[in-house]
Amino acid sequence: MAHLTAILGSISRNGFDFALPPRCPACGEIVDGDDRFCLDCWMALDHLDQGCTQCGDPLVSLPDAQALCGACMNDPPAFDSMRAAVRYGDVARIVALRLKYGGRVGAARTIAANLHRHMRDCDDALIVPVPLHRWRLWRRGYNQAALIARALAPAAPERLSLSALRRTRATPYLRAMGARERAKTVRGAFSINPEQRAQIAGQRLVLVDDVYTSGATVRACAKVLKRAGAREIHVRCWARVCHDDADDY
Repeated sequence: MAHLTAILGSISRNGFDFALPPRCPACGEIVDGDDRFCLDCWMALDHLDQGCTQCGDPLVSLPDAQALCGACMNDPPAFDSMRAAVRYGDVARIVALRLKYGGRVGAARTIAANLHRHMRDCDDALIVPVPLHRWRLWRRGYNQAALIARALAPAAPERLSLSALRRTRATPYLRAMGARERAKTVRGAFSINPEQRAQIAGQRLVLVDDVYTSGATVRACAKVLKRAGAREIHVRCWARVCHDDADDY
């Protein structure tokens, strides 16, 4: 009976794939598996692995793999590391915007699949998404960072703390702002959920967001989490805007 059930399940899945085959999350071309890019889109992505030990800036030329960039030495962020799966470019932008504004919630799984290589040292970490203000959450219907966070630990809900951070003040969209204006805008916009404070104290955390631009948002979140007693904070994002890309975001 179990064998027959497996066969019927396989037939059902094959029929579903025939009717609705998996497609590239960027261009829509049919691909050979879920959460995969077509070859052209995959090759167009700039996958990031090396950079400043702390902020992960891939454009910084460093003498060794453990070095910090000048910006981090001059103004250390509250987080301990930041890593993004890819550099913000045409394909990365399409995926981010489709998840954030287009209702393509399945893109969160694709993003998580590409972030797993940066999660190898965070197996015991509590995963916390950057929160949306309730008004924006009500309009959008979901928090894209929370969807990515869920996809990073689908079989380990105990590793998720989706409500640890609160966005207590609505802020305007940051897209047209410079780095200083972004930092000023998000200052004081986040707080700790009192019911989650004990869960955060002494913990290693992974702070999840979709796109890292100037770092103002995750810096503000990390400061609040560190004040609440978090031991380490490691930021993980789908894509990061590099200095020479800032005008495109």
